[in-house]
Amino acid sequence: MNEVELEKIKEKALSEHIPILMDDTLEVIDKILKEVKPKRMLEIGTAVGYSAMCFSRYLDEDGTIDTIEREHDRVEEAKENIKKVGVENKINILEGDAVEILPTLNNKYDVVFIDAAKGKYPFFLEQSKRMLNKNGIIFADNILYKGYVMSDYNKHKQRTAVRNLREYIKEVTEDENCKTEILEVGDGLAISRFK
Repeated sequence: MNEVELEKIKEKALSEHIPILMDDTLEVIDKILKEVKPKRMLEIGTAVGYSAMCFSRYLDEDGTIDTIEREHDRVEEAKENIKKVGVENKINILEGDAVEILPTLNNKYDVVFIDAAKGKYPFFLEQSKRMLNKNGIIFADNILYKGYVMSDYNKHKQRTAVRNLREYIKEVTEDENCKTEILEVGDGLAISRFK
């Protein structure tokens, strides 16, 4: 893996205000992926491919990541980035809306990383659980959403996103088949380990 190119991609994304995985969040996920060594991983929300490239370091030999992105320009940029970093044999980009793509997938995954439309998190969770291997892990990024989720925030603009993130947290914390911790790293990270 070309770390120099990866760093350049990160700098470019930050300078263009493209939302990429924050360093402290990545550190937490890295530690877990190192232990788990996933064979197959699903990412919902590719952006420019940065997180998938970072995760690909920890894949089991011959492991792959399927990542979903709906914005065509982002897909094109992610493809270029993945090629520059030299991990194109490990990452498959599925172009389209995750809401439409997820129900058509029947693969099994060891790890799922959710980082897409906040208002759709409960749907992403339901679909991810369907495809999760035994002892699988689901990460949900930005789960605390600027602190709104744990406050009494109720402004119209973000109301649906906040309500659905709260719903996601409720589902994973009340599900007896999984153990969830919510960390205040980055913009909040939920880690759910399923039995």
